[in-house]
Amino acid sequence: MNSASTHKASWWSFENGNAKCGLCPHECVISPGSTGRCRVRKNERSSGLVALNYGLVSSAAVDPIEKKPLYHWRPGSSILSLGTVGCSMDCPFCQNWQIAEWAPSVSLTEITADTPLTLCKNAGCRSVAFTYNEPFTWYEFILDASRILREHGIAVVLVTNGMISPAPLADIAPLVSAVNIDLKAFTPEAYRKLGGDLETVKNTISSMIRSGVHVEVTFLLVPGINDEKEAFKRMTEWMDGLIPQPVLHISRYFPNRRWEKPPTDFRVMEEFAEIAREKLPYVYKGNTGEESSTVCRNCGKILIRRKEYVILENAIDREGRCTSCGMKSPVIL
Repeated sequence: MNSASTHKASWWSFENGNAKCGLCPHECVISPGSTGRCRVRKNERSSGLVALNYGLVSSAAVDPIEKKPLYHWRPGSSILSLGTVGCSMDCPFCQNWQIAEWAPSVSLTEITADTPLTLCKNAGCRSVAFTYNEPFTWYEFILDASRILREHGIAVVLVTNGMISPAPLADIAPLVSAVNIDLKAFTPEAYRKLGGDLETVKNTISSMIRSGVHVEVTFLLVPGINDEKEAFKRMTEWMDGLIPQPVLHISRYFPNRRWEKPPTDFRVMEEFAEIAREKLPYVYKGNTGEESSTVCRNCGKILIRRKEYVILENAIDREGRCTSCGMKSPVIL
């Protein structure tokens, strides 16, 4: 096993000879020699709980920030994206299921905690995203790397399912500049089917906002999973009560892994977008191939016009104001 696999895990305790993990709400009680539900935290007989994926990278790329998706944070910029293996949920429609469940075919490269800084500088980026798999299962490495990145003025972004307990979240939030959090459904029953916990994800969203982190939310609209309009309406009403209200991305589903329903109908996408717009000021449809625009809420002029990940028009000045009326925009430059 790779030497990186022996890194001591945080947020756990011994319980009757087992290791009880406190990183996420599953609170797995792990017997010696076994791993938790995320597959990357193991109870080693000699040393207790270890993080098997510390310093191991499955994917690395330079992406447009819009791909995360983040539409109101540093638009048009490039971001270094890194991922490892492991996930705290078990979504049947997962697009990255091979790295989520650590399939034998996944190739891993070992890096150190200062490697993201070096890669970021070499790529000419101002930010690093921990993404592709669930970043909170990479908690110890991200914490170490993020401290180094922040010391050198590099912003940290997480693309996450939000499945993290309050105490470890409080430790890592001050190191994070922006997040995109998947809110996969809005009933406890649906979340249980996906291997998650709704209240935990709601807490992560609200806690990140209170911490001053820029938050955008993605709702992947999956037929047969979360396409009940009443539950979605309750979700938008809850989001309406957050200050500031997060951006909402309604993303189109495509069949993958174990879920074979047809792709989300375009008419259904628009119906859900209209429901969301009754409560939320900034709602975008994703994975549709259509253009999307951020509009000034003061004068109605287009601030940013996009097609997929490309900025077609940008009418925000260097101070972040609308070039037509001078109103401060919601976009962070």
